[in-house]
Amino acid sequence: MALFNPHATVEVVRFDERHFCLVIDDALLEPEQQLQYAATHRQEFRPVDFNAYPGTYLKAPAALIRELCDLFRLRVRRYFNARRGVDVHCRFSMITLGPRALSPIQWLCHRDDVRVPAHLSMQASVLYLFHDPRLGGTSFYAPARPAAEIDALLADARRLAPDAFTHKYGIDYGYMRKTNEYFHLLGNIPARWNRLIFYDGGMLHSGEISAPELLSEDPLAGRLTLNGFFTSTRNLA
Repeated sequence: MALFNPHATVEVVRFDERHFCLVIDDALLEPEQQLQYAATHRQEFRPVDFNAYPGTYLKAPAALIRELCDLFRLRVRRYFNARRGVDVHCRFSMITLGPRALSPIQWLCHRDDVRVPAHLSMQASVLYLFHDPRLGGTSFYAPARPAAEIDALLADARRLAPDAFTHKYGIDYGYMRKTNEYFHLLGNIPARWNRLIFYDGGMLHSGEISAPELLSEDPLAGRLTLNGFFTSTRNLA
């Protein structure tokens, strides 16, 4: 039995001539099944310790990963510089940290492809599996300063204490939601139950967390998403 809706349409949302996001509404045929799977396995969620994601994760079931890969290969890959699949990672995730618990690197937008070799590309996906849109969608950004200044900012965000980082850069604690001196807000995709988005892993982005008081470690109440990361060879020149 198929998990993803074969009749769901792919909408291209453009932020400018270069940056865009794909949006697929009503992506799963029975999204409640995946929500209940996460709830049943709630004790298996673990804090993310391999990147700066501010929350917990749970590996997705094999059938769901397989069908998400098929969807990417058959309907999504053509929109990106992606030819042949090399690797994929897929997991349930929940943002759970309050603003005061964040480190400076978590105050900023980020890229997903920072460790991907230049001859490969990465695309990413987010499937929103929560009913309350106030838990937040995803915002996208572009650099507003030269690359060297952005690199210095990110390096300091990893090494400086919060107060020292704020004193040096004038950026206060909390989830990023708007333009600042270093990043320009391109636009955002609002959260919607059973909405699936795809974007290039090199595009700066951040969870749009405007109501952090609603965050929860309970999959039935929190900001549960299914996140996919697809690494591919680039198209031939």
